[in-house]
Order: sequence, then C-alpha cells, then structure tokens
Amino acid sequence: MAHKEGATEQGRVKAVDSLGAKAIAGAPTAGGGVVVEVREKKGTLRAAIPTMPFPLAVICLFLNTFIPGLGTFLSAFTVLCGARSELVSERGVCCVFWLNVAAALIQILTAVIMVGWIMSIFWGMDMVILASQ
Repeated sequence: MAHKEGATEQGRVKAVDSLGAKAIAGAPTAGGGVVVEVREKKGTLRAAIPTMPFPLAVICLFLNTFIPGLGTFLSAFTVLCGARSELVSERGVCCVFWLNVAAALIQILTAVIMVGWIMSIFWGMDMVILASQ
C-alpha cells in the first residue's frame, strides 16, 4: 500500500510504496496505489508577496519581527522597483503594490491582539523562503 511523502518535484507529489520505490503523478505504484497531484492554492494577499533579493528579505523579516507590518510595507515598495510576484502578470504592478500595503495595514492594526504580529512574522518568513528559491 502506498503512502504520500512530503517531497515534491516540479509541482508533482511523489509517493513511496512499501518497497521504497518513488512514483510520479499519474503513474501506477508497485503496491497498486494511485498517485494524486497536489497543488497549493494561495490566496490573493499571499500570492502578492514579492520575490526580493535574499538580504532584503531577511531585513524585512527582522523588521516584521520587531515592528509588525513594517517589513511588509517596505516590501510593497520593492514591487514598484521591479520585484516579481505571482500576481504582477495578472493584476499589474499598482494592484500588487496596494495589496501589499493592505497586508501591512492589516498586520499593524491587528498587532494589538497578537494576530497581526504573528501574521507579520509568517509573512517575513515567506519572503525569505521566496528569496531563497
């Protein structure tokens, strides 16, 4: 019987059967299991996070950790300076800029009840992950 493994390769989920053999989506496995392709669906705000140079992403994470929303606000301006985002081709640079400003405002306004602070830290971690890929 096959079980899913967390590793992905080019957007396809690998499965490992009881013998340790790996399979790609759509291919039958040795144990007779079926491999299902899984894709992560990002929300609009999450897809608007820009891909920045690694040092700048680390600075944004640092700022978001100590002043919620500040790193996200800074990252909004990187979109105007040419940073890529998944939504730029669909919605345009101005829309992605304002989505990042909105995310920063949400983080700042909800930081009082800790939700914005935690969201801000996760946002910064996503920036670093995107920059390292």
